Amino acid sequence: MIVSTIMRKEVDRVNQKHESKRAGPGDDPLETMHAIVHLYRSQQLRGLRAGAHELAHMEVKALMYFARNPGATQSELVAHSGRDKAQVARLIKGLRDGGLLDAAADAVDRRSTRLSLSDAGREVFASLRRHNDALGEVALAGMSGDEKARLLALLGRVRANLERQGEG
Repeated sequence: MIVSTIMRKEVDRVNQKHESKRAGPGDDPLETMHAIVHLYRSQQLRGLRAGAHELAHMEVKALMYFARNPGATQSELVAHSGRDKAQVARLIKGLRDGGLLDAAADAVDRRSTRLSLSDAGREVFASLRRHNDALGEVALAGMSGDEKARLLALLGRVRANLERQGEG
């Protein structure tokens, strides 16, 4: 608990540092995107702290993965996330112990375990979605539909460029 509090204070300190920087006309677009991601995650974490479950960023990502891919395996999460097997195993154990994930043996391969959100996990996920939707509305406030579409298209191009680079 003390370590968790210390880590939260450090995350808040780093995020406040990023929040204090405002984008100016000469700023690097990638630095601006980086700052936006930090602001978004900072506010996401604040929302998580207000909920019944104190979840770390990777726990949220895992819940989102299993919400979109019910019945996926731990190995599939490892492949998707690029995280270490042991780290994912600890993450899954914590989510199962917290009652947020249900596990069932695979019907074909009994050695494999299929994971999905429990009822409590679905409630937490729904709360996360509501919070993220509200945060998204705040982030995009004042933008027209055309502006949102242009922003999405530009970010899609940046992502595609980086994905192509990663393939080479």
